[in-house]
Amino acid sequence: MALLRPSSRTRRRDANGTRIWTWLMLPGTLWMTGFLIASLVLVAVLAVGTTDELGNPRFGFDLAGIRALADPAYTEVLARSLGYALLTCVICLLIAYPVAYTIALYGGRYKHALIAAIVVPFFANYLVRMYGWSVVLSDDGPVLSALRAIGLADAGTRILNSGFGVVAGLVYGFVVFMIIPLYAALERLDVSLIEAGRDLYGGPVRTFFFVTLPATRQGAAAGLVLVFLPAMGDFVSAQLMGGPDQIMIGNLIQDKFFQGQNWPLGSALTMLLMLVLLVGMLGYLRRTRKDEAEALR
Repeated sequence: MALLRPSSRTRRRDANGTRIWTWLMLPGTLWMTGFLIASLVLVAVLAVGTTDELGNPRFGFDLAGIRALADPAYTEVLARSLGYALLTCVICLLIAYPVAYTIALYGGRYKHALIAAIVVPFFANYLVRMYGWSVVLSDDGPVLSALRAIGLADAGTRILNSGFGVVAGLVYGFVVFMIIPLYAALERLDVSLIEAGRDLYGGPVRTFFFVTLPATRQGAAAGLVLVFLPAMGDFVSAQLMGGPDQIMIGNLIQDKFFQGQNWPLGSALTMLLMLVLLVGMLGYLRRTRKDEAEALR
């Protein structure tokens, strides 16, 4: 057994390597942490500030922006944003799982090329992609034209300026964030577990729910977080593919900071959005720690 223990020289080398990487990461970590904390403090201070006659922000102490969050108009927008984000997560999961499953288990030597074919188009600017998607979903676009040609839509059917259009834009924008972690989880999955599950449970559906899905739930959870966080604060999709009745909290924040010249209310809405995102992130971390504890048993 003594032969299996690492030597003191190996331990020192590992410790030195860890120390070097720590020092290399320190400047970037301090830089990002410093600006993050500074921006959070600034937003929190502005949330209780005031504005002058011209709408310019002024430091002070006024809870008008905080109290305004209880307005039914703002709570409705928050609930709509939360609903759109959750629906986007569900649709992305339903789309991404078959794609990731097929590539990971049946892609063979082409799996990396297939993943690249999915990821590379998303290197394009997000705003440009949303403009292109709005053209595809427009009244005279190819989607509605094809649906009308086969009798599934009439002249009055519209996708843009509706909740469906907003969710379609969010799904298109963030589905890749679901595919990648699911693919990584399925790539690490031992195929023999699936084969044993088929012998034990006697069918592909039961094997999927009792073997594949539990084994990849961490990847699914990571994908849900990666989709939910940007979808909740997105404003481009609602602005390009929604109407006045489909605005999201990101649109409200943008409006209060620019057109509305109400920085205290915009900051208060930002803090509210960050609180919702923080709750989702803490839920994910708690679930991850629980899964890791169960795996060590």
